[in-house]
Amino acid sequence: MLLYPPSKFEAKDLRLFVLIHGGPTDADGDYFGADWYNWGMYAASQGWLVFRPNYRGSAGYGDDFALAIVPKIVSAPGRDILSGVDALVKAGIANPKQMTIGGYSYGGYMTNWLITQTDEFKAAVTGAGAVEHVGNWGNDDTTYDDAFFLGGLPWDPKARQNYIDEAAIFRFDKVRTPTHIVAGEDDIRVAVAEDYLLEHALHVLGVPNSLMLFPGEGHSLEQNPWHGKIKVREEADWVEKYCACPVK
Repeated sequence: MLLYPPSKFEAKDLRLFVLIHGGPTDADGDYFGADWYNWGMYAASQGWLVFRPNYRGSAGYGDDFALAIVPKIVSAPGRDILSGVDALVKAGIANPKQMTIGGYSYGGYMTNWLITQTDEFKAAVTGAGAVEHVGNWGNDDTTYDDAFFLGGLPWDPKARQNYIDEAAIFRFDKVRTPTHIVAGEDDIRVAVAEDYLLEHALHVLGVPNSLMLFPGEGHSLEQNPWHGKIKVREEADWVEKYCACPVK
């Protein structure tokens, strides 16, 4: 899905914001979204071309497509997302010097992975996303999904290497993208320890970063409506600050 800025439909050379849905078995469609999680419409209103990719693992394309991320939980969908970005650049729709990325929950997983794969994104905003899978398996309140998507339990010989190969943390020496992190302080769906680990790694590497924790919130920011407003405001400010790419 592409969301164009007002009066810019089918325009070229637009600044790009890749906004990745969670799930992974969710999908973006032709509907209006306006909340702390799905703020693509707001981003478009601020002059961004918003690309919302339905990568492998998304719902609505059949079981084979949804299960095609097993056991490559981030690398397989990551290739899909980057292929979509490349297509937009080659078509002249997106400006390769004005690209940013973000997502929450599984969209956070993907954002954390993709900033290890390329330095083309000028800024990233990530929320409630894991950077490794063993600790997250042990702290997640739905541990069955990690083991399913990675092909087995952490000590299973046929799955053990997947836990390493699909973990962003082991590739963080390649990260150059300024990254803003958000999380609910009481999150146990994706353990908040993953956000601390991400922030600490970026700090050690000297990559600009910010960690924002919302008190009393779990995985969904639903306890206080101001938290969602603050989240979107700070994320929008972050991509504006580090992309340094004014609206044409």
